[in-house]
Amino acid sequence: MPDNAPPPAPAGRQDLAAMIVPLGRNLINAELPVLRAHDLAMWGYSVLLRLDDEPVRTQAALARDIGADKTRIIAILDDLDDRGWIRRQPDPDDRRARLLSLTPEGRRVRDSVQSAIQENEERLLARLDPADRKGFLNALQFLAALPAEEFTDEPVADD
Repeated sequence: MPDNAPPPAPAGRQDLAAMIVPLGRNLINAELPVLRAHDLAMWGYSVLLRLDDEPVRTQAALARDIGADKTRIIAILDDLDDRGWIRRQPDPDDRRARLLSLTPEGRRVRDSVQSAIQENEERLLARLDPADRKGFLNALQFLAALPAEEFTDEPVADD
């Protein structure tokens, strides 16, 4: 085997994507009843989650951060704004841009939805041995925080 060849795949293990994608679909399907109970779409929930830390400078930046189409996110933001869950204010440094932030009511809705979703997740995680659970969550958080360029030798497109 040449020095630069990748090591052989471990026998008996599926590719990560082959395991994660079905898991992700099942987790999303488990979230849908919670979102419906709060009359909230998945994209709306993604916006509320992203606006947690600090105001986002532009709608385009928000769309990029959550992986949404920047032209289609406007209707989602309009809906959240109409409900009083987000605020869009002119950026004092650039009047053409809007700062997007959560309102107290938006934070309450986000927290309620997230609490219900994570309550369901806790039922699943409780099936794991405590050490496996801790290791799984640590590994998932570590991998989720890696930049896109860590996953491939190919250049990553800036959508």
